[in-house]
Amino acid sequence: MKYHSAFEIIGPVMVGPSSSHTAGPVRIGNLARQLLVEEPCSVHFQLMGSFAETYQGHGTDLALLAGIQGMTTDDPEIASADQHAQEKGLEYRFQKANLGFFHPNTVALHVEGKTRTVDMIASSLGGGKVEVQELDGLPVRFTGENPTLILNHIDQQGFLARVSSLLESQGYNIARLTLERRKRGGEAITVCEFDRAIQLAQLKECLLLIPQLRDIRVAQAV
Repeated sequence: MKYHSAFEIIGPVMVGPSSSHTAGPVRIGNLARQLLVEEPCSVHFQLMGSFAETYQGHGTDLALLAGIQGMTTDDPEIASADQHAQEKGLEYRFQKANLGFFHPNTVALHVEGKTRTVDMIASSLGGGKVEVQELDGLPVRFTGENPTLILNHIDQQGFLARVSSLLESQGYNIARLTLERRKRGGEAITVCEFDRAIQLAQLKECLLLIPQLRDIRVAQAV
């Protein structure tokens, strides 16, 4: 993870007390909400490492709840995120867990909406920066700092060539691309990061012509 200025180390404009334990979790929750693509009905947070030991004192629980409800790092309502969740009927619970060999500030989220679910593991790396480590059981790596396109698809020869050709025709430059699959010919996730904002409606019209494609989602940290 690269820092380009001292301001990134200090952290973003935020409600405190901590860029690692408050601002980062807000962004993690917000990314999970974006990937769900609908209002969350319930969420299960599993916290490891220092998150598990200090989450109540540092407001990490409220920050995660705030992000999953769409709040940003500077929202004054973060401190009341639990009250807002109760008013909306959002069910939630926190649990300490050993998630494996990840950064100490790591959380696993299982988020359910009316028609969709998202399973995500993400870490808060300091200065408000975050990184998604797993998505729906597959290892991925993206921060959401750049406009990010997530494609769920079937692993077949020629898929990436067709995707890159369509993206080029729409004027997109791929800054970074990763693909992970469960097995050859099985379920896969491709993550594309871009240099400019994503026009989702326009992209969907083109990409949905690819028969192997199952779902299209967009994420960007806020």
